[in-house]
Amino acid sequence: MKQYLIIAHDGRDEEALQRRMTARPRHLEGAKQLKAAGHYVTGGAILDEQGTMKGSVMILAFETDEAFQEWYAQEPYITEGVWNSIEVKSFRVADV
Repeated sequence: MKQYLIIAHDGRDEEALQRRMTARPRHLEGAKQLKAAGHYVTGGAILDEQGTMKGSVMILAFETDEAFQEWYAQEPYITEGVWNSIEVKSFRVADV
């Protein structure tokens, strides 16, 4: 199975945190579904110095790039404009 590292930063406008909080229930529900299907490896929020969420890191696993793209196309943080800058990299969790 291929693994993907997603590093995403939220927008910096005044409405950015509100967009995140509005989309968050759908994002977390999607993460639960990914986990149940064996696609979610780990993830969490990037925080600023005050502890405010400003982005996300996720490691996901899919059989194909097409399956990853299907998830990507419907991820609420993407479709609802939460993530402003997104990096996707091939990744492999160390087997230790």
